[in-house]
Amino acid sequence: MAAAEEQQGFRSLDEASLVTYIKATPALAARLGGHLDALTIKEVGDGNLNFVYIVRSDAGSVVVKQALPYIRCVGDSWPMTRERAYFEASALQKHGGLCSDHVPEVYHFDRAMSLIGMRYIEPPHIILRKGLIAGIEYPLLAEHMADYMAKTLFFTSLLYNSTTDHKKGVAQYCENAEMCRLTEQVVFSDPYMAAKYNRCTSPFLDKDAEAVRGDDELKLEIAELKSRFIERAQALVHGDLHTGSIMVTTDSTQVIDPEFAFYGPMGFDIGAFLGNLILAYFSQDGHADQANDRKAYKLWILKTIEDSWNLFHKKFVDLWNKHKDGNGEAYLPPIYNNSELLSLAQKKYMTSLFHDSLGFGAAKMIRRIVGIAHVEDFESIEDASKRASCERRALDCAKSILKGRRRFESIEQVIVHVQSFSQD
Repeated sequence: MAAAEEQQGFRSLDEASLVTYIKATPALAARLGGHLDALTIKEVGDGNLNFVYIVRSDAGSVVVKQALPYIRCVGDSWPMTRERAYFEASALQKHGGLCSDHVPEVYHFDRAMSLIGMRYIEPPHIILRKGLIAGIEYPLLAEHMADYMAKTLFFTSLLYNSTTDHKKGVAQYCENAEMCRLTEQVVFSDPYMAAKYNRCTSPFLDKDAEAVRGDDELKLEIAELKSRFIERAQALVHGDLHTGSIMVTTDSTQVIDPEFAFYGPMGFDIGAFLGNLILAYFSQDGHADQANDRKAYKLWILKTIEDSWNLFHKKFVDLWNKHKDGNGEAYLPPIYNNSELLSLAQKKYMTSLFHDSLGFGAAKMIRRIVGIAHVEDFESIEDASKRASCERRALDCAKSILKGRRRFESIEQVIVHVQSFSQD
């Protein structure tokens, strides 16, 4: 495999060879002020797939991310396309053009090397998931994420674009099929069968995992969601919009890592974000101590979930109204030519999107408890019995939302439902 990769111009970089690469790459050298003799390099890739280097000089900084030809957390026994770096760079550039406040700038992309050079999101930014574990409130998170989701989803949909332009985008990202297949496997398939890499907090959740695999109603619902994921090219979605793909301070929110990007259902992004906030909510009991019972923080998370959807809904419909006479071909102005009819169409569209978001969010929750890749929110709870108790409540909540998503008429109803599974 290594020889074939080298023939294609690919070589895996380490810290020493990265310095040589930067010196030969003007776009990266310039970001470091040309001061290349005393670089500091730190490898920070704590994800499952890539190497990520922070490179600093006394005059600037840059992040260099390189995709490997396999899944890093498993090894070369699980090959993985390097082309995901192309789709990540493309999505960063597209989404960055639509929402520059919340997407880091790409400085350089080398397709042969599967390498992206981009803005270093400097401290005090941290990964949102880590902030949620630490109990930090982010007052602008809901506003920022609603803005990001509304702009990136609306402006890459048929509500804004002609069918010709939309199909060109769909065709470009169809090539990211291998990453989509990975999602199909780990989100919509593996948790519902005895799969090689599945795991849970054993022995405490063994019966819960078995119950998921034996739940026929759940399987029928997940089949419907899988079909929507595969078949519905609604907008250019991030494809992995969990709380580990967002970096934050109290006044800044940056969305990273869109290597799973493709034209898919909008609700997959919205659901990933909201579902991971619900996981964070259920994890809080495992992080509570005598100094902080986390009850106030749990309420803040619920308010953030509520605000994120409601603000997204408003921003998205506002964009729709602003551009209703533009090039979008989903709802042609000569047909939807009065405000009452357009309002009814919008209500139907947004209700469907809401139920999609709930379903996909629940599916993402389930897979993080009984599938291959778990979340630090729970994994950092050292007491396995306590961790399992938190996970079980999250799992039971997710199963009920997935099965009953169409009965919810508002995010406020969802919040009440989530609270009913809490031990408070």
